Amino acid sequence: MRIELATMSAMAALFNALGVPAIAAEADAAGADADQHTIIVTGVKDGYAPKDTSVAKIPAELRDIPQAVNVVPEEVLRDQRALSIQDALKNVPGVGMSHGDGQRDQVTIRGFSAISDQFVDGFRDDALYFRDLSNVERIEVVKGPAAVLYGRGSSGGLINRVTRKPGENVASFTLSAGSWDTKRGEFDVGRVIVGGDAAFRVTGALERSGSFRQYQFLDREAIAPSLLLHPGPDTEILIQADYLRDARVTDFGIPAFEGRPVKVAPETYYGAANARDADVSRSQVTSQTVSLTHRFSDTLSLRNGFRHYNYDLDRRNTLSGAVLPVTATRPRPLVSLNRSNFFRDEDGWSNQLELTHIVRLAGMRHTLLYGVEIARQTKLQKLYSSNGFTTVDLYNPVLPVVAVDLGGTPATHNEGQFKNEGLYVQDLIDFGSGFKALVGLRRDWFEQRTIQRLALPNLYRKDAVWSPRAGMVFQPDDKQSYYVSWSRSFQPSGEGFALAANNAGIEPEKTTNKEIGAKYTLLGGRLNATMSLFELERTGIKSAAPGSTVLIPIGTQRTRGLELSANLDLASGWRAIAGYSYLDARITRSLAVESGQAVEGKRATLTPLHSANLFVSKDFADSFGIGLGGNYVGDRFANPGNTVTLPAFVTVDALAWVKLGPARLQLNAYNLFDKRYIVSGHGTSPLLNLPGAPRTVIATVRFDL
Repeated sequence: MRIELATMSAMAALFNALGVPAIAAEADAAGADADQHTIIVTGVKDGYAPKDTSVAKIPAELRDIPQAVNVVPEEVLRDQRALSIQDALKNVPGVGMSHGDGQRDQVTIRGFSAISDQFVDGFRDDALYFRDLSNVERIEVVKGPAAVLYGRGSSGGLINRVTRKPGENVASFTLSAGSWDTKRGEFDVGRVIVGGDAAFRVTGALERSGSFRQYQFLDREAIAPSLLLHPGPDTEILIQADYLRDARVTDFGIPAFEGRPVKVAPETYYGAANARDADVSRSQVTSQTVSLTHRFSDTLSLRNGFRHYNYDLDRRNTLSGAVLPVTATRPRPLVSLNRSNFFRDEDGWSNQLELTHIVRLAGMRHTLLYGVEIARQTKLQKLYSSNGFTTVDLYNPVLPVVAVDLGGTPATHNEGQFKNEGLYVQDLIDFGSGFKALVGLRRDWFEQRTIQRLALPNLYRKDAVWSPRAGMVFQPDDKQSYYVSWSRSFQPSGEGFALAANNAGIEPEKTTNKEIGAKYTLLGGRLNATMSLFELERTGIKSAAPGSTVLIPIGTQRTRGLELSANLDLASGWRAIAGYSYLDARITRSLAVESGQAVEGKRATLTPLHSANLFVSKDFADSFGIGLGGNYVGDRFANPGNTVTLPAFVTVDALAWVKLGPARLQLNAYNLFDKRYIVSGHGTSPLLNLPGAPRTVIATVRFDL
């Protein structure tokens, strides 16, 4: 209670300091004045059914993109009270969950790991941390290769967070509390400065939460100020900063035995008895972004965006090792424990210069995008490890007290240096008569260097790779859109990690996507639906071993699949977001053997054959509302050898809210029927499987001032 009162007092003081009362009093006047100027609100608000997207880096509707793109809009994040990337991506078909070594957001998309495929406002954000959603307006998931605009990576797709930006008068204050000692506060304050030539916005969050998992906690602070300047009628300057600090127990989950995760209470922890000291991950991320946009005319505009970031990680963890089965001298199965200390220090920047030109040639309308991207990253890492230092009972672990620091010589200590230059061009062509095409080509020069701090040789590699895309769209009317597309991306040997001796000589992996689909915009744009059939093939796949950056060669993987998605937002107050995916993701060629099994022919890890999501809400005259939703996830395999199955599950969530003056009171219930399930695994290990949360209830009050 003292923490909650302190949180409320601190937030209230900040609101007063920012002049919230003045904002509320002047909102109408400022809004009227701002209408006379051209401050642009870059976020798109369309309820549950967004129509536009920023993923093509040009003004475009979703129906014009010959590729599946799923959007989780702000209203869905609000109604579901999503507090993490994992919470948000429950609404996206074709996404599988990984626990990310207990330190980072990590998912699979269409059966392929997306560990380095995180973006924010179109900038690469591949640092290995858990992101906060207090500054996120919506999340866009691009399906299939997107290297033509975004560079390396994105085999199955990529995740782009669109941040909240200045340009409107807002003042909100949100508090949540609930099961497992959840306590979180957020604020969002912004205004257009009288005169209309500038606007600012500040968002932030403070969280002090517990967990159903033994010893687990979450301490987090986030703040993100931004400033929008309008020095001339055709020029905008957007300045953004972001700070995030996160501390939590590094949780690798529970081991498996005889082909299934062990049947223990969901809170059972396999780590250190002093986990709150010895098994904690602490990360800090700061970033600064400056974007300049100038419109030369209605058909020609220039944008230059620069982003710098710094990431620091101190990760200490204890996790399950090998399971020792029953023998004549061992009456109960045991599991060994491994321990590591892992430290990362990253610094990097990227700059994107893009020219958009709309021109008519031979009776066709071309929206041309020319781009140049330059990026530099330095990633320093040090790893200490101790494997099999003790054993505990598999079903009733008595945990050891361990030293916080591991001594001795580090197992890994190096500095990875990454340099990338990319040139790209894209053309959205409107032929008329309902025919459009989106074509593009990118050339990347990606250079990697590993500087060893141990007695090992330094490593170097440079690759030059083409990334093409071509897609055709047919729109017989404003309700239907049919497309066919082909695209290719590449994944260099290190990609987001330092080169190692076992991969420095490996050529980049290549992913090719062939896709056909249909998009429907019905009920006056209030129902958007997408269907896509696709085949993805990636050669030379590599995957990180548990708790390290050592790469395991997997081989060639092919995913054939079907995805359906729909977003509904009716004037009567009915809203829905739904999806279904069928993913036949298999390793088609491989010499690898894992857990005693040949990997060839096995299904891709963490990827269910069938999955589905549905969330429906009803708004009654903007006074109160209810909602109900569910997620189905089919059987998944935890490891490449497919020796451990993560069983299928269904969870059901519910929502109720009411407005009382400026306050919105909201109650969310998750896993309503208290099902036991495994929400995620590691992806290369059969032993590290994270239980899902039991029934959870969170109450939220939001004040809009």
